[in-house]
Amino acid sequence: MNADDRQLRILLWLVAVGFFMQTLDATIVNTALPAMAASLGESPLRMQSVIVAYSLTMAMLIPASGWVADRFGTRRVYVGAILTFVAGSVLCAAAHSLGALVAARIVQGLGGALLLPVGRLAVLRGCPRERLLPAMSFIAIPGLIGPLVGPTLGGWLVEIASWHWIFLINVPVGVLGALAVLRFMPAPAPVPLRRFDLAGYLLLAFGMVALSLALDGLSGLGLRQAAVLVLMISGLASLAAYWLHALRRPDPLFPPALFRIGALRVGLLGNLFSRLGSSCMPFLVPLLLQVAMGYSPAQAGMMMLPVAVASMSMKRATTPLITHFGYRRVLVANTALVGLAMASFALAAPGQPLLLRIAQLAAFGAVNSLQFTAMNTLTLKDLDEDTASSGNSLLSMVQMLAMGLGVAAAGAVLAAFTAFFGGEGGEPALNAFRATFGCMALVTLASAGIFWQLAPQDGAPPAGPQGRDVEA
Repeated sequence: MNADDRQLRILLWLVAVGFFMQTLDATIVNTALPAMAASLGESPLRMQSVIVAYSLTMAMLIPASGWVADRFGTRRVYVGAILTFVAGSVLCAAAHSLGALVAARIVQGLGGALLLPVGRLAVLRGCPRERLLPAMSFIAIPGLIGPLVGPTLGGWLVEIASWHWIFLINVPVGVLGALAVLRFMPAPAPVPLRRFDLAGYLLLAFGMVALSLALDGLSGLGLRQAAVLVLMISGLASLAAYWLHALRRPDPLFPPALFRIGALRVGLLGNLFSRLGSSCMPFLVPLLLQVAMGYSPAQAGMMMLPVAVASMSMKRATTPLITHFGYRRVLVANTALVGLAMASFALAAPGQPLLLRIAQLAAFGAVNSLQFTAMNTLTLKDLDEDTASSGNSLLSMVQMLAMGLGVAAAGAVLAAFTAFFGGEGGEPALNAFRATFGCMALVTLASAGIFWQLAPQDGAPPAGPQGRDVEA
């Protein structure tokens, strides 16, 4: 192994530490929501604000991540992101109310907003184009260790100690990761620094916050219909104002010219609407198992293992599938499979065989893993040095926005069906979950039509076995 290969391998491992922290935290939180609700005196079916606050904070700050990385350097920003994430974890563990916990999750989001895109940007700039797909696949495997151990570890910690320890587990990982980055991550090459579009950023951030609060207000915040309507219209108006602002500004936050790249255009829209449906699954499934089926936290965590194992196993098949069939056929067919796998949870019943439930969860994990890989590689594959930073930040923003909107939408739908069926436990709760899974599956199924619009040159198979694709 020559010096360049060794330096690249170290960089990949350092970025994987950040992915591990994020995936570990996300999966542990989802499993522990009922225990948090009991401790804080809240309903477990209205705890989505803990997830939405984190995702929304990330979506808000990600647009600035490219400029921040260019201004202060990827290594310095990456260390700061890890330490901020650790500080937020400590604050989460110290929270004694839902409001304090949500505020602490916002601090976590401040770190996470820079952790994910800056790490990926460091790899995009430090890895040869022809090696991007295997390099990013290498990062994804350590990052998937989080979902593999997170649910089980979270349930175990909740039962033997308390939910506070699901956040404290981030502290040693984060401290060691920050020290390793300072020691081993190479100093970034200087890049031209452009002016930051503050007006555009404020318009975009307000639009995202308003839309997310409007959805969450339907269930978790208790906002009345008039306030929800005002927030939604204001958010849409702010996003429209940003687009008009970007068209006339010479250096916008996200140049409209980005959308001339066909693969990026379809990939972003597909990411947004596909994830609106599927991103609610890590939130809904642990709740279904604990609230409606009587699973303990540890048992619910164990049941999430098939999802993570199947997701990791699917990584090896991803490149050959995309290489052979091309993005268009893989994404259209697989999006439909993801929707059908989600819809199958509408048939869940307490008396079903355990092996059937394991197979159901594994099937969803496999197709969902392929979906994320194909969507992300499609979106980033045609970016050059001039568009890598803004395109990468835009993709990360869309991912986190879709996650927050998906959980908020699922929470609103679940609250509506809970009121309709008349109960938060037993058969009424199970029926509410079944209906919610069916509705969210329809959202994912509808997004298959977006990938159908791929042009032949955008949806064609990569030129070689390693292609020019990026997966994260």
